[in-house]
Amino acid sequence: MQKISLALVAALVLSSPAFAHEYALGALKIGHPWSRPNPPGAPTAVGFLTVTNTGSAPDKLVGGSSPDVGKIEVHEMSMDGGVMKMRPVVGGIVIAPGKTVALQPGGYHLMLIGPGHPFKIGEHIPATLKFEHAGEIKVEFYVEGDTPKTQSHDMPGMKDMH
Repeated sequence: MQKISLALVAALVLSSPAFAHEYALGALKIGHPWSRPNPPGAPTAVGFLTVTNTGSAPDKLVGGSSPDVGKIEVHEMSMDGGVMKMRPVVGGIVIAPGKTVALQPGGYHLMLIGPGHPFKIGEHIPATLKFEHAGEIKVEFYVEGDTPKTQSHDMPGMKDMH
């Protein structure tokens, strides 16, 4: 009985989003891609995630694609004199060796341009991320509320910056 209980607990833990929602592409580790719901007719949605480079050479996140959106671009949000500005990041985001880059509200993010339908909480949006050197990797963006369920506000670099 104890072996069955242990196996059941292990299966539940390993199938939870916190474990099943991380990806690896060579030296790059992609953590918890997520998006927010978007209203019907919205021309864009947004994607967030972390990328950690465990290797010895830099790489760049340059964009992506998805069957559920027209295109995916790397963007940055900044404030200039009290005015919010959003712009594409030309050439992509550098992920330096030994560093983690957080794409999060209030900073770098992925602009999901031309969503084919409104994203709803609980939905998973398939996508392919493209890196300059490592190549491409298939991921899923979990559609969540304003703060992802697996995010801890005590983790450095992972604070929600609304």
